[in-house]
Amino acid sequence: MRIYLVGGAVRDKLLGRPLVDRDHVVVGALPDELLALGYKPVGKDFPVFLHPTSGEEYALARTERKSGRGYHGFVFQADATVSLEQDLARRDLTINAIAEDEHGALTDPYHGVRDIERRVLRHVSSAFVEDPVRVLRVARFAARFAPLGFTVASETMALMRQMVGDGEVSHLVAERVWAETRKALAEAQPSAFLRVLRDCGALAVLFPEIDALYGVPQRAEFHPEIDAGVHLELVLDAAARLAPGDGLVGFCALLHDLGKALTPAGELPRHIGHEHRGVAPVRALCARLKVPTEYAVLAELVCREHLNVHRAFELKPATVLKLLGAVDALRRPARLDTLLLACEADKRGRLGHGQDAYPQAGYLREANRAAAAVDAAHFVAQGLAGPAIGKAMTQARIDAIAALKRGYPPGPPAP
Repeated sequence: MRIYLVGGAVRDKLLGRPLVDRDHVVVGALPDELLALGYKPVGKDFPVFLHPTSGEEYALARTERKSGRGYHGFVFQADATVSLEQDLARRDLTINAIAEDEHGALTDPYHGVRDIERRVLRHVSSAFVEDPVRVLRVARFAARFAPLGFTVASETMALMRQMVGDGEVSHLVAERVWAETRKALAEAQPSAFLRVLRDCGALAVLFPEIDALYGVPQRAEFHPEIDAGVHLELVLDAAARLAPGDGLVGFCALLHDLGKALTPAGELPRHIGHEHRGVAPVRALCARLKVPTEYAVLAELVCREHLNVHRAFELKPATVLKLLGAVDALRRPARLDTLLLACEADKRGRLGHGQDAYPQAGYLREANRAAAAVDAAHFVAQGLAGPAIGKAMTQARIDAIAALKRGYPPGPPAP
């Protein structure tokens, strides 16, 4: 029995990145041997075990053979005769197909070290086309490693286009699309995720609402980048800088402008009412991908309210309180933070505006604190009861926001 560190742990060590997960492959062993050593089985489709003390994953070396369409269409073979090279051959990218033994010696049959040095995302073999999830994984790795200069190999992109053309991507289950998308939105440069999917044609298949934004013009005085799709890419990267690793903020940024694809041609490049037009496609996309409720709710909220946030200094105090109520910000201030981060990313996601100030965020956070400080006990002590308490609290909150607003200089015009 021989044990190797494999996959992302080896890749990230070579890149000088912190190791998050350590996965191992076991060659020349049977399941009973690992069980006898105290390993705990966790694999459903093939033998994967947890180390009895470290809890790290140890998988028996295996091969896989295509048996149908989509992600589940595979037959696996895992036994003592499967070699390390055979196990590495089933992996998606060369940079993920490197193994390291206990002495630090590398096994690199598919030249992953070379591709790390050249900053290339390249498929291991033609078997790449058998698993459509790999299209999403390549796009996700592009989002992670684009800041390091990684690009997708032309031959790999050609295979991905072939997979889209053959209809393989259409067979991806919603849960896998969502899982890869959520991870990609938490990466350092999520715009690369969209670009890779668009380049291979998968964006139009998996996210037609987003693909439709490309080529839609915007007013140059507000959007020097003009193209709504380019704006979206800039917003995603701004969100990644403002909220590193926060996939929720990233998802809200991703869907905030879907309504611009529905603007009547005669109204372009203006997009009056796009925040309301966008609600239906946001709901459709979230339902199709079975997005978790909190993500769906916050994405719709950002889509519908982002212009009100931009216009915060123009809103009457009563309207500000109404906005805070729509967010449920008094009870759940974290929701307000998500909204404001996504809106700040929208403001900064424009050519030449990446460092713009966004005082609206500070104002609305203070307004929320001022409103939340209003206490019912004060009005009970005055002898009020029932609906009168609620009415008095509402007015007191409006007054508190009005007093706060008077201390602010006139805000910048809404973008």
